[in-house]
Amino acid sequence: MLPAEYLIRLMQPDDYATIRDICQIVYPFDAPYNAAELAEHQAVFPQGQFVAEHIPTRTPVGVHFTLRLRMRDYSIDDSWDLLTAQGTFADHVPDGPSLYGADVFIHPSHQRHGLAHALTDAARGLVIEEQLWRMVGASRLPGYGAVAATVPADEYVRGVVAGTRHDPVLSAHLKDGWSVVRPIHGYLQHDVESANWAAVIQWINPACPPPPGMALG
Repeated sequence: MLPAEYLIRLMQPDDYATIRDICQIVYPFDAPYNAAELAEHQAVFPQGQFVAEHIPTRTPVGVHFTLRLRMRDYSIDDSWDLLTAQGTFADHVPDGPSLYGADVFIHPSHQRHGLAHALTDAARGLVIEEQLWRMVGASRLPGYGAVAATVPADEYVRGVVAGTRHDPVLSAHLKDGWSVVRPIHGYLQHDVESANWAAVIQWINPACPPPPGMALG
């Protein structure tokens, strides 16, 4: 349950500067989103840009950015940069049957309060509301870098799925109801902790069958 001092809402222009600052903290080796990119996200798909607000300070402390895509237009191995048009979301398809979870991040001071789960639930609600058949994303594997020299990525992911290994991010996604499609290399370009590996994940909307030819994996 979301703690009483937080709420989930849609992103507003007044949030841009704070979101940029949080992004810089969470991803210190990458350029943070700028105001123009965040304005583009809001312009192309406003209902898909979610914010977790800390009510006492009226400040954004986490986000979940999404867009709609036709995944058959892409390869399963495609990178985040390609799937998001370099983070601009210019490739958003208004009638795309898949909601793509482009990014979720929480300010470190507000982690471990269930905010990522609440933001994901908001995105799932959008999938149901817009009668989409699934949500697709990719999970970092920050536990993998330490064993990458001796353990193949697919073996690592199988272990996390089976519960014999723990990954700080993928294990949380599995607990949150996502399923793994398969691991891919190069999804993110500077993810040393994950040895540049990630796992493609999806959540299927049980109320909406897949369109013909839309299977992934």
